[in-house]
Amino acid sequence: MKLKGLRWWIIGLIGLATIINYIDRSALAIMWPGMSDELGMDDLDYAIILNVFMVAYALGQSISGKMYDKIGTKMGYVVSIFVWSLASMLHAFSRGLLSLSFFRVLLGVSEAGNWPGAVKSNAEWFPVKERAIGQGIFNAGASMGSVVAPPLIAFLYIGFGWKTTFLIIGGVGMLWIIPWLIFNRKKPNEHPWLTEKERKHIISGRYASRQEDHDGVELSIKQILSHKESWAVLMSRFFLEPIWWLFVGWMPIYLSNTYGFDVKEIGMFAWVPFVGAAIGSLSGGLFTGKWINKGLSVDVSRKRTIWIGGLMMFLGLIATILFADTPTKFVIIVAFVLFGFQFAISNIQTMPSDLFSGKSVGTLAGLGGTVGIFSVIIMNFLIPVITKTSYTPAFVLIAVMVPLGVFSVYKFCKEIGPVENN
Repeated sequence: MKLKGLRWWIIGLIGLATIINYIDRSALAIMWPGMSDELGMDDLDYAIILNVFMVAYALGQSISGKMYDKIGTKMGYVVSIFVWSLASMLHAFSRGLLSLSFFRVLLGVSEAGNWPGAVKSNAEWFPVKERAIGQGIFNAGASMGSVVAPPLIAFLYIGFGWKTTFLIIGGVGMLWIIPWLIFNRKKPNEHPWLTEKERKHIISGRYASRQEDHDGVELSIKQILSHKESWAVLMSRFFLEPIWWLFVGWMPIYLSNTYGFDVKEIGMFAWVPFVGAAIGSLSGGLFTGKWINKGLSVDVSRKRTIWIGGLMMFLGLIATILFADTPTKFVIIVAFVLFGFQFAISNIQTMPSDLFSGKSVGTLAGLGGTVGIFSVIIMNFLIPVITKTSYTPAFVLIAVMVPLGVFSVYKFCKEIGPVENN
């Protein structure tokens, strides 16, 4: 049996896993205004729980990055999604701050594996010129998860309550494992369903030094960090990651506190910005691939996409301060901001597979995620302090971080391409 376009089935399943990932993580924020009273908790407790999740998520990026490099993407994904689905279901048994924090730690550590796993799988299944669109499809899953989550969670909450909602969404993740094991049997050089044409397209489209489909030399973290190009990934994610997470983690609370929205109204509005993000994910990959096909280098194409996305983020964040005086204007402007974020970030997240190969890709991708999330943790501590009267200071803060993130790519990575290992 041969299946045309098998690589698109693989990335499609990863995109679906990412939708599930974001539904699972978003459920708490969306249902918080309704479930917090029952648990006797307030927004300060929410900030604590959010940061507990983020610390676990940050550590989970590096832990899972190493795990994927050790056991491969096939089994790495099985472990990740099984554990995070179980953790999501356990939320139904929360009784207060301690138990809920424990379940969020389990969720954070396991959900983090989705990101280094996707980067590593992308490097295995896609030629260089298609990796940004592959990463874009994966990132679109994050955006679509955020689109689907508010109305879906609100519907389930109204119909079944918060406890049953957690059980339902956790069960869906368990079912995902079945098609994953069916389609992702082996790597491209051995997969029995892969046509010879597609196999040749994947392998011949890699960098010349990486034509062979093997894991290569496994570099230590110290060796990876000895290359300044690695710091382009780490620093750009440190500065840019809080932009995404400000709206993922705090937008439902912002809509509740600023406009008095209940769970149903949050469900009606909170999905809008992530439509822009989904379109940005796909557009960033398509534009980069188009420029590479026209003869521009990978370096020029990726950097062009990154600075265009950065400009959109910066202008959009300024607009949230100057013009977002109604909930409708706010979500539309944020859609523009998140379009720019995803337009750029898919290329930044692809850089580990440009710089390294095999057993080092997941490690650098995981480190980048860890550094980015620690930046988000700092932001989460600051948000309750600097937004007591207005969210303007928060928007100013992350607007300043945008040019720093873009500059980091240019400063530390003069040429996006394979680095020479000493």
